[in-house]
Amino acid sequence: MPLVFLLFFLSVTPALAAQAPTTVRIEVRADAAPIADAEVVVNGVTFTTGADGVVTAPVPPGAVEITVVKEGFAPLTSSITVAAGQTQGVVVELEESLEIEEVVIVTATRTDTRLEDQPMRVEVVPGEEVQEKIMMTPGDVSMLLNETNGLRVQTTSPSLGGANVRIQGLRGRYTQILADGLPLYGGQTGSIGLLQIPPMDLGQVEVIKGVASALYGMSAIGGVVNLVSRRPPASGREREILVNGTSHGGTDVVNWLAGPLGDRWGYTFVGGLHAQPRSDLDEDGWTDLPTYRRVVARPRLFWNDGAGRSLLVALGAMGEERRGGTMPGRQAPDGRPFPENLDTTRIDGGAVWRMATSAGRVLAARGSVTAQEHTHTFGAVVEDDDHHTLFGEVSLTGTDGRHTWVAGGAVQGDRFRSRQVPRFNYTYVAPGAFVQDEFRVTPRLTLSGSARVDGHNEFGMFVSPRISALVRPDEAWTIRVSAGRGYFAPTPFTEETEASGLTPVAALGELRAERADNVSADLTWTRRPLDVTVTVFSSRIEGALDVRETSQPGVPVAIVNLDGTTLTRGTELIAHYRREGDIDVILTHMFLWSTEPRSEGGGRREVPLNPRHSATFDLLKQIGPARIGFEVFYTGRQALEDNPFRERGFPHVLFGGLVDWAVGSSRVYVNVENLADVRQTREHPLVMPRRGFDGRWTVDAWAPLEGRTLNAGLRWRF
Repeated sequence: MPLVFLLFFLSVTPALAAQAPTTVRIEVRADAAPIADAEVVVNGVTFTTGADGVVTAPVPPGAVEITVVKEGFAPLTSSITVAAGQTQGVVVELEESLEIEEVVIVTATRTDTRLEDQPMRVEVVPGEEVQEKIMMTPGDVSMLLNETNGLRVQTTSPSLGGANVRIQGLRGRYTQILADGLPLYGGQTGSIGLLQIPPMDLGQVEVIKGVASALYGMSAIGGVVNLVSRRPPASGREREILVNGTSHGGTDVVNWLAGPLGDRWGYTFVGGLHAQPRSDLDEDGWTDLPTYRRVVARPRLFWNDGAGRSLLVALGAMGEERRGGTMPGRQAPDGRPFPENLDTTRIDGGAVWRMATSAGRVLAARGSVTAQEHTHTFGAVVEDDDHHTLFGEVSLTGTDGRHTWVAGGAVQGDRFRSRQVPRFNYTYVAPGAFVQDEFRVTPRLTLSGSARVDGHNEFGMFVSPRISALVRPDEAWTIRVSAGRGYFAPTPFTEETEASGLTPVAALGELRAERADNVSADLTWTRRPLDVTVTVFSSRIEGALDVRETSQPGVPVAIVNLDGTTLTRGTELIAHYRREGDIDVILTHMFLWSTEPRSEGGGRREVPLNPRHSATFDLLKQIGPARIGFEVFYTGRQALEDNPFRERGFPHVLFGGLVDWAVGSSRVYVNVENLADVRQTREHPLVMPRRGFDGRWTVDAWAPLEGRTLNAGLRWRF
């Protein structure tokens, strides 16, 4: 692949050098005074004004789109035409805004444009909502994602609390979780990885639903969750310590530091200590809440010269011990103790580099490396394994007239090694090339097309296309339509094997790559302070992986491709009412109908653990220095699998509340989740009378196991 990257650079360099030097000089002012530190986005490249309020940006000849954003002022967007070889001057007069209009720039689609200008639908959890959820679960991002419409955090290992993210009903292994566009948590995050990501250093969360393989390769046929980090302040320092305690004995201590390092450099650091004792709430001798001890550290360095060149360097380290299964001194139904434990160590690092060329293009490079070690314990069975992920990408972005295009190449390598079950060892290498073009046909119509070619060393060549359209009939209405195809390379890791381990699984046979097709359409109506979005979606997965009983001694589990199509269809509704500094109300509903072939043959069945209906109501009210929040979550009936107690889960409603008030520059909060104390174990036991064919003792978690949870804490800023 280094040769491929070299040829790519050699091919684009002469073209860049041949472009005529064309620039635009933008002066940002307010009341005839220059505005410093304003963000100026020129054709997707971000610049920062100096003390004189001026930036000079290289651009290609033709139409140039400029967006200027400065806190306290109304954002401004305009388009100009620049002739080849000339410097076009532009004076931008900003006006103070009594009500701050939120301008969100998204990065997940690679073009770094405003959210409302994206043909592909991207849902964004903004910074203020992230900060609210930090006070609910400061140790991980599970609640933050679970309360995002269309996403469901599904518990995969009740004893250890493991969970993954289902997007629009598709199983969690199809969801790619990134940090600033990098796979810092591995090619597949796994059932525990989601619970090891602290939200304290997040600036926003970007979600692409549906097949995103055209942008991110073969790990994203369900969608992408991009965790975008907080940036350091331009001046001054931010220092914060959060101390949190829960009614189940959990403790979180998180430290956040950020500040400038000179004129161009900045840093952020998040470090955390998290612990929880184990709990057996129904006193049956089995752990309902696992015990864990975790330490996390992640420093980041930022560099930006204000002229279109920037660098982000991120490092991370995490260590965790997690214990579940039978309580100390207790036994499983067979009369023997059955511990379920997991020890994890992860070290990762990554970098993102961007620069604007003299021809107005954006040259970007990003890369990362992740190393994880696990020690699993399933009763008397111990499995040690190593996961390594390497990723590298280069891309070139440009704007020519009404076209904004991206072209690039990438390579990802995933390596797995198990000491006890080496039959599952693999090394996957998948180089790829991708292109994307956004064509602004008219001011009210934008089309986007993208395609990616991946060459997998085990499963061959795959082409993943995606097309999208953005239509604005008038100022109040927005329509988006999107369709795509992608592929997923099989691994031994499914929701079932994450919970049972690999020892009982037979060697993989002749598996084929899973193929996914997705189409969605959404309609948005906006009239401040209210916006309403309705989405219709449908996906098909051919040859989805499933587990099947083999009846073979020692290896009773086989991973197979289903013969047929997994169909998922549904609708989403989200209504958001917001008055800045006063009240924020979100109402959502999701309908989901998902079926798949029965692995043993004989027709179709509902995909387990996909509620037919789910809904949420979220209210946040500002009252002086205090904020009061109230939440309601409804989960409808869902099909269950291998549950000897019932075939379907019952509908349930969860209530929660948050009180958060300012004390000087700090905040004190009290939060309660599941106020009515709904618990699955009130309906039936978690532990089955006898072990399943795959060795598991517990049924799937389809309702809360932890019951009512109260947490309180202090966010001390100093």
